[in-house]
Amino acid sequence: MEGVFKFLEFSGFYNMTPGHFLMILVGLLFIYLAIKFEYEPLLLIPIGFGILIGNTPFLENAGLQLGIYEEGSVMNYLYQGVLRGIYPPLIFLGIGAMTDFSTLISSPRLMLLGAAAQIGIFATFLGALLLGFTINESASIGIIGGADGPTAIFLSSRLAPNLIGSIAIAAYSYMALVPVIQPPIMKLLTSKEERVIRMKPPRAVTKKEKVLFPIIGMLLTCLISPGALPLLGMLFFGNLLKESMVTKRLADTARNAMIDIVTILLGVTVGASTQATTFLTTQSMLIFVMGALSFMVATAGGIMFAKIMNLFLPDDDKINPLVGAAGVSAVPDSARVVQHEGLKEDPSNHLLMHAMAPNVAGVIGSAVAAGILMSFML
Repeated sequence: MEGVFKFLEFSGFYNMTPGHFLMILVGLLFIYLAIKFEYEPLLLIPIGFGILIGNTPFLENAGLQLGIYEEGSVMNYLYQGVLRGIYPPLIFLGIGAMTDFSTLISSPRLMLLGAAAQIGIFATFLGALLLGFTINESASIGIIGGADGPTAIFLSSRLAPNLIGSIAIAAYSYMALVPVIQPPIMKLLTSKEERVIRMKPPRAVTKKEKVLFPIIGMLLTCLISPGALPLLGMLFFGNLLKESMVTKRLADTARNAMIDIVTILLGVTVGASTQATTFLTTQSMLIFVMGALSFMVATAGGIMFAKIMNLFLPDDDKINPLVGAAGVSAVPDSARVVQHEGLKEDPSNHLLMHAMAPNVAGVIGSAVAAGILMSFML
């Protein structure tokens, strides 16, 4: 009987708590949303299953080396890529290798929309300070407003490792829920007349411009914000691999096999970091709420700035304010939402290419903002 009782003591059923059960339901919800509605399945399925892994109960502190927070466990070793900020630059390398900056190059003014959307970062930073978070924690929470998971992980790994799980889950959750969160805000802040504005087609961009852009872009942005070098350096390096046309094998590896492997490792370990015994806190709930508000403010900021720009533009060259919603860093989902909402108002008005400009500018902008915040905090 002693052996039976010992077996039961070590079983997951014996160590199950309401928190574990709640987090398992959250993990199942993520998987359901990914499969049923195709909300960022490449992110939500690894994260959702990681939540199941992290919340399968076991007898903690028994030397089993199973949990992600137990030194020496396999999951703990994999989690070091998150804690030490290794995974985010590799993801940026892959993003750069799959991103076409042509629209941004042809219409630089749309970069301003990506910059305007970063207001969500700084508004949330101030809000977190008012709620009692430390200045480092507030900076890390604020980055959620950029809807850029890798940047949020990178900054929090430097400034607030104790909150990295909550911040990462919040950032990736809102990235996945872009099709749910953004459309109501877009409709609320724009009129029917604004939503059907037709924008001029972007001009053709030469190969020389495409090759020079990542070189100039890296030097300019990283001279302004050296703290963003690990992210933007890899982003622009990946883009140079793509646009140079002489490193096709390297570009293909970066945008396919490598980014897929890193996404799997990042998603599973971030999900597993939601272990109920350490994750379910009042702070985590506050971070989720502030993350949602931050993302909404960022979306509104891009839209409103587009409306302000239209006050100074001629009638035949105005910007469709819907495009401003793509200023957040959720590439390419925000741009797709803009395209979808534009087609609902006018089935012949295609906004995708225009929306990609502020979308990729938002990626750059959130990384620059993270570098600036890091330079002040460290």
